[in-house]
Amino acid sequence: SRIDLALALAEEPGVILCSYGDLLRVPGSRRRSLLQARADGCDVRMVYSCIETIEIAGRHPDKQVVFFAIGFETTTPPTAVLMQRIAAGGIKNLSVVCNHVLTPAAIQHILNAPVLREMEAVRLDGFIGPGHVSAIIGSRPYEYFAEEFAVPVVISGFEPADLLLSILSLVRQTNRRQARVENRLSRVVTDDGNIAAQRLVASVFELRKSFDWRGLGPIPYSALRLKSDFREYDAEHRFHVSLPPARENPACRCGEILRGVAEPEDCLLFARGCTPENPMGSCMVSSEGACAAHFRYRPPSSSAMRRVGG
Repeated sequence: SRIDLALALAEEPGVILCSYGDLLRVPGSRRRSLLQARADGCDVRMVYSCIETIEIAGRHPDKQVVFFAIGFETTTPPTAVLMQRIAAGGIKNLSVVCNHVLTPAAIQHILNAPVLREMEAVRLDGFIGPGHVSAIIGSRPYEYFAEEFAVPVVISGFEPADLLLSILSLVRQTNRRQARVENRLSRVVTDDGNIAAQRLVASVFELRKSFDWRGLGPIPYSALRLKSDFREYDAEHRFHVSLPPARENPACRCGEILRGVAEPEDCLLFARGCTPENPMGSCMVSSEGACAAHFRYRPPSSSAMRRVGG
């Protein structure tokens, strides 16, 4: 687990580990989070921008500052800027763990899942392409899914009107048995995306051959790593951390929920051991997660309520 790696780095003597807020709540394979590590005395800090780590490193020259970079294509360009500034300034006490992942690879993995290929009862009617990711990568990467899998994709913003319009577009395509890419966020998203950001990312990162996604398993060419030019500032090379094999909770059904095979209430942990205040799976961590949204906006079923009551 990458969270286990973050925990191991946080426990290294003289290390200040920094990352974004949501990540601090994600439990590792042994149910310990970075927030718990901070409560135990580790120096774990939340940042709103990765550039803040430069200032932190400057204030603590006797410490090793590690930024745990994570996120989809939206957060990757800022990390690329950080890497360029670290290298240009020769900041020796600042390094980065790269966990940036790629949206198209995850979509393809979900569509290629045997359970979706073989079970006619499990069907994905379409995808809403996230507007913030699409602003970087553009609309063209989604064309493959519409053509190869006959699944419509509608790129949407996050305002209520944007989402309603995008859902309406998906319904219309489904009713007409169409499968194409529609850009309902043309005020932000273009066909080719943000070329400058893409070039910046390409100058700093390269593809990983495989990356282990929580709930989905290993997905080939689905994540990025630092190029060799930045190896000096790669925390995975700077620190030699030995990790035991990760242990996932066998009752957690995040992978099935992400694929649309199961509902949150089908999971025995939902609304019992797993809540937004005490997340056990990745789907419950962020307010955008499927289980967290289900927990917040949809009253639990009577069976879930019985589980909560024991």
